[in-house]
Order: sequence, then structure tokens, then C-alpha cells
Amino acid sequence: MRWIVGWAERFGRPLGGLWRRTEPLRADVLRLLYPPRCALCDADLATSAGGAEVCDGCETAIATPNWVACDRCAGPLQGSESPVGSCFYCRRWGLDFDTTVALAAYRGRLREAVLRMKWKGGEPIAEALGQLFCARRGDSIRALRPDVVVPVPMHWSRRWVRGTNSPDILAAKVASFLHLPCRSRLLKLTRNIPAQKGLGMRERRRNLDGAFRVAKGYDIRDARVLLVDDVLTTGATCHFAAKSLKTAGAVSVAVAVLARTIPEWGG
Repeated sequence: MRWIVGWAERFGRPLGGLWRRTEPLRADVLRLLYPPRCALCDADLATSAGGAEVCDGCETAIATPNWVACDRCAGPLQGSESPVGSCFYCRRWGLDFDTTVALAAYRGRLREAVLRMKWKGGEPIAEALGQLFCARRGDSIRALRPDVVVPVPMHWSRRWVRGTNSPDILAAKVASFLHLPCRSRLLKLTRNIPAQKGLGMRERRRNLDGAFRVAKGYDIRDARVLLVDDVLTTGATCHFAAKSLKTAGAVSVAVAVLARTIPEWGG
């Protein structure tokens, strides 16, 4: 034992220093053996900053440079509505979250990517889209000055069927970017939610009412929470999630999503 300790003290530090010094070389070798590729279309990438990435073509097709929309729900504005405050849709439904930051509309290449990332094997896509979201909307989410990042929870049965949990991956990426804690178990589902696809706001609200609670052991009094999900459709899910967070003491709840669907004003 004494010999082993002596060997570690004598050679461990120099070897550790050598490993660190050769890191750039090792990274170059890995890039040569495994050239970086776009996580969405598999095209070659000229350079790589590390991690999952998106090529210029996919980024241009996905991310809207200037996202002019309602501050609260990130939905499209009607006529002469101002993006500051609440739009007609927010006022009609009384959404309980305070603001939304979205990457782009839920259509085209972004819609395809989001649908792919929701299933097993889609983790690299979620990583890449999370990275793109932070690159394009980083200033906006920083300006919210959140204290904690919380993903919208997924019921265990749905996670088992899908084999992945994209809101968790997105929330972890955003939290790392902001240097904030990510609390994936803070918000709980009290029951499995029926499929919401094709339902309007009234039906979704009936399904989701009382479906969220804050887990025991978490103190979020006076906290500014950043709630992360993949898509905001009617806003019902984030509304009830935010309602639970505020009931537990959160002073504000902002929503960060990759995509915002274009709502049907009659829904």
C-alpha cells in the first residue's frame, strides 16, 4: 500500500498534467476520425465547438432572427396589438405564466426536428436544439434573471413508451447555459394526462386542472422560476404548471420553449 501511494504521488501529477496538455491534440484526432455532423440533417460541419450542433442550413431554416410576438404567450399579434403585455389570446384565457421566450414557430424544419426528438434516439437532436435556443435566445432568458430552471414533468408511463424526456434535456441545457440549478423533480404530475393533440383550450384545461404539484422538500418562496418545455400550443399545460409553482410561493414564472404553435383564436 505504501508503495502504491508513493507511486501515485511520484507519477500521478505529471501524468495528469500531460493528459491536460494533450487535450487539444486528442480533440483534433477525434475530429479527424469522427468528423462533426449536423444533428438534424447529418451534413458535415466545417468546424465543431463540441457537443451536438446544427449546420448553417438547418439553423437558417429553423431560427427566426427577430421573433416579434406577444410577450406573455409568444403568440402572433393581431392588427395593431403591442408585443408588450398581453395579447387578445392571453386576456381571453387568463394565462398564469408571466412571459414566454420561444425560438420560432412550430412549423417546417423545426416541427420535424421536435417530433423526432420526442422519441428514443432523439437525444442528440434535443441537445442540438437546446444549444441553438441558448445561442439565439440567451440574452432574452438571461434578462429574466431566473433563480431556478424547472422542466415540465412527463408522466413515467409516457416516458417509458417514448424512451426519452426532451423537456428534461432542454432544461438541463438551459440551466447549464445560465449557470443555474435544474430541478427536474421539483414539479410533479398527480396523474397521467390523456393525449392533448387536437383538443382546444377548454378541453385541455379540463384535462390539466389540478394535474401539477410541487414536490415536498422544495422551497421556492420568492423564487423566479424558468419553466422549460418543447412546444407551447394553447398554453394550458404551462398555465397549470405555473399556477402550482405560484401557489407554492414562486414570485414569477417565465416559460422557455423551442416552438410556439399558431393558436386558433376561436379555440
